[in-house]
Amino acid sequence: MNDKLNPQAAEQQFFDSLIGSDVGALERILSDDFLLIDVMTGSEVKKPDLLTILRSGQLKFDAIEPIASQVRHYGITAVITGSTQMSGRFGETPFTASSRYTHVFVEMQGRWRLVSAQGTQIVN
Repeated sequence: MNDKLNPQAAEQQFFDSLIGSDVGALERILSDDFLLIDVMTGSEVKKPDLLTILRSGQLKFDAIEPIASQVRHYGITAVITGSTQMSGRFGETPFTASSRYTHVFVEMQGRWRLVSAQGTQIVN
């Protein structure tokens, strides 16, 4: 895994790790105090809770297709905003969603780490 290059590469690794349920990769990408605001419910999900639900197989992403994104740099911080089309299942219930998101990355010890992620569902 090479997330030292830029925050966009770390973000793609984040998406790929979600699709592959690669908890080990997510442990390296996410900061210890990572916080996700869930796109479907608006609930707060901390790193250990996200890893647990992915590890259990209760949450499975089949696809996360980035549609567009923009990166803004502020020193060791990068804010990426974009949109995605995603699909998967929660338990036995399939889902699809279009979303806009904000990801905040901070360079820590030479690596880009995701510290916060927030998604908003786009209702057509």
